[in-house]
Amino acid sequence: MKDDIIYLILLGSCIGFGQVYRKFSDPELKKVIGTGFGLLVVLSVSGFHMLHMLFCYLVSALLIIYASRKVCHLACFGFMFGYLFFFRSLDWLGFESPPGHTNMIQMILTLKLVGLAFEVNSAFTKSLEQAADKPKLSEADRALLKVDMLDIFHYSFNYVGVLTGPYITFKTYRDAIYLPFSGKADCVGATVEKLKVVPLYAALFLLVSYIWPLQYATSAEFYEERSFVYRLMYVWPTFFIFRMRIYTGILLSECVCTMAGVGAYPAIFASKPGHGPSKEDFAALDMSGELEYNFETVRNIDVINTERCWTFREAMKYWNMCVQYWMAMYVYKRFPSKKYRTLVTLAVSAIWHGVYAGYYFCICGAPFYLPIEDMYVKLFIKDATGQRRTVLNVLCWISKFFAFSYLGIAFLLLTVDKIWYYYSSVYYVGYVLWIVLYGAGVLIAKQRKAHAKREARSQTDTDTTTTTNTNPKQD
Repeated sequence: MKDDIIYLILLGSCIGFGQVYRKFSDPELKKVIGTGFGLLVVLSVSGFHMLHMLFCYLVSALLIIYASRKVCHLACFGFMFGYLFFFRSLDWLGFESPPGHTNMIQMILTLKLVGLAFEVNSAFTKSLEQAADKPKLSEADRALLKVDMLDIFHYSFNYVGVLTGPYITFKTYRDAIYLPFSGKADCVGATVEKLKVVPLYAALFLLVSYIWPLQYATSAEFYEERSFVYRLMYVWPTFFIFRMRIYTGILLSECVCTMAGVGAYPAIFASKPGHGPSKEDFAALDMSGELEYNFETVRNIDVINTERCWTFREAMKYWNMCVQYWMAMYVYKRFPSKKYRTLVTLAVSAIWHGVYAGYYFCICGAPFYLPIEDMYVKLFIKDATGQRRTVLNVLCWISKFFAFSYLGIAFLLLTVDKIWYYYSSVYYVGYVLWIVLYGAGVLIAKQRKAHAKREARSQTDTDTTTTTNTNPKQD
């Protein structure tokens, strides 16, 4: 709770500072002010551990600028994720472990610096592909090809997102500095709209965590005096607590962006979370008129759709969307083997989250549940209609949250001994159930396929007989 209070105070300070930051119109001054406040936040949280971030910035910036742009993204990826692992292993090596909030700063810095290296590599690749016809590169691509140490420093330590994200690309950061949209958008209104629901999520978090604390799941009483059903169902409130905590934190992080005007674009640009504008037609803009703006670029979570969508696969799309964009762009789409893309992407996500075994149990468990869900959706839900479709969707929704909760308890318990002790106390029922469901699904699919073949063969025989009867052989 102490960490959470510090976290809320820092986020509140960053949100409030946005009202001041947004008023600076000179780009160079805006860079300096934003970076100065960001460094103050990092220093207040990390103390001398801030040296880790400065070292990572220095090495990554040198790689991005001076290494071959054909491989700078891979070199930066290897260095930053390798250092992230080292950073989290300091206590194992006998050194003082950095504070929890410092870990979050390091996580976001990893995404930003590696993402920037990939952006530079993409701009370089475009310049090579288009060199023959000599078309004009976009202004953003030209800026990436000219990026220097100071640009990277400002991007790395600007206060917006420095603590907990959301991840923003270098282009989004640069647009917020140089384009006039932050002065045109209703930044205060967008922030207030997000803040309205935060007290609800925070209150639910406090209430449910008071009634069903996670620590109880590690107590002797929980395992010795509670029934199997109670222990199994305990994953539901613990994952509910986790969701409310995440919703609160992510929405407050989004408010830092909206109050600062970062990620504000005209609605006609069709911005997407993490990516930014999917189409930029500046020529069609009439800045003198009334334009509708949104902050889709920095929208990191869609709470309503996460809760109400029917399937696990859908819910994943609405959760931590800016980080998912990073994973999709720089891991999934770049990984050469299509067969292992999903597994590798989730493994990188687990590594990014931390070194605890619980992250791997949880995140890497998803690829084993998703095929089961996909199979049953195809077998039963896809073609269902009416009330039957509704009932099946509700069952799928229950299964979705059970899967999230059952895998999520590992994410929260963290260590192998606690995870294994809990799962053994409920007889690994989740894993056993999924194995049975997968086997049953495969059998049903095979039976349906065999039945379809018999039907097709029967229809072919019928058609042949009909043709023979209507065209008898002549003597």
